[in-house]
Amino acid sequence: MAVPKRKTTPSKRNMRRSHDALESTNWVEDAHSGEAKRRHHIDLKTGMYKGRQVLDVKE
Repeated sequence: MAVPKRKTTPSKRNMRRSHDALESTNWVEDAHSGEAKRRHHIDLKTGMYKGRQVLDVKE
């Protein structure tokens, strides 16, 4: 069975765990509809992105 040769220091342990933190998604209010949407994502209801029509919306 593999056994560590040295004890892992708290600094190294915490540096490894720094990537385990949960990130919250950033929601903003849409300028046209007022609904919440994710930043830098296409609004799937209207097909708009950065003030221009990107997708054709199905009726």
